[in-house]
Amino acid sequence: MDALALEATSTKKPANGAAAASPLLGQAPSKRKPAKKAKKAVVFFEVEILDAKTKDKLCFLDKVMVPDQTVHSPRQGKSLKDEDVLQHLPVGTTATFYFRDLGAQISWVTVFLTEYMGPLVLYLMFYFRVPFIYAAKYDFTTSKHWVVHLACMCHSFHFVKRLLETLFVHRFSHGTMPLRNIFKNCTYYWGFAAWMAYYINHPLYTPPSEYRCTVHSAPLYHRFCQIGNFSIHIALRNLRPPGSKTRKIPYPTKNPFTWIFLLVSCPNYTYELGAWLGFTLMTQCLPVAFFTLVGFIQMTVWAKGKHRSYLKEFRDYPPLRSPILPFIL
Repeated sequence: MDALALEATSTKKPANGAAAASPLLGQAPSKRKPAKKAKKAVVFFEVEILDAKTKDKLCFLDKVMVPDQTVHSPRQGKSLKDEDVLQHLPVGTTATFYFRDLGAQISWVTVFLTEYMGPLVLYLMFYFRVPFIYAAKYDFTTSKHWVVHLACMCHSFHFVKRLLETLFVHRFSHGTMPLRNIFKNCTYYWGFAAWMAYYINHPLYTPPSEYRCTVHSAPLYHRFCQIGNFSIHIALRNLRPPGSKTRKIPYPTKNPFTWIFLLVSCPNYTYELGAWLGFTLMTQCLPVAFFTLVGFIQMTVWAKGKHRSYLKEFRDYPPLRSPILPFIL
């Protein structure tokens, strides 16, 4: 952990930027006093750093003085932001901070790429019926049902889109997350992808025979929601300049897919839910329905958290918005 420090500097320029001139012949010497050199007002801090769990003293820093040093250590009960500066915190010249070991970390980009690449590859393995998945006589055979091929295209499109968004669209407010998250996230995405793909691409899979109108319209609804989800991600990206952590209230843009911002705080989750509902109607497969339900529960938790954060941070936040479902949830 870096030392916590700050140096406050105050300088004043001479009036009109003019320096004292040499007296000319026949003129009285100028009475202007020479400009005084700017003095630095240095603020010293005494910083005590304790372990957040045991309260043991880790170190004590006396007369800390480093210009514009940002604070990286968390406080007891609330973590400080990377951009927080010691001078601007509600502490005196003696400050006590609590250090919390975050453990092994991994970048968000790495986690997202890994958790999204797995479902894409696994689903295609089941779609092409590689050996050792089904009976040997079905190796590298293809299904005769159009729904199976359409489902593969929709599923692949979804995760290719996510991979490209991770590389070129998303701007993360935090650089890393705990290493354990990659195992948790991959278990969730990879496991559900294999479970869904096994039944949808199974040689004995029976396509939906009832409500054919619903089955035919489901792929269009799925694609509509995918475009809407991408539009929201672009709108959110444009709110945050590169390299900054600025937070702004998202509002609808000229893109009609963003008009849902009038009613919902997290429409990216709304469109995500709609896309998987369309996939569920298209395949009418129980594992897909269960994956959609679990995803809806998790996205609702995230949406409520972001909605509360918006209300707390912005006093003029639109009051009619709901977290994920207009007027409902």
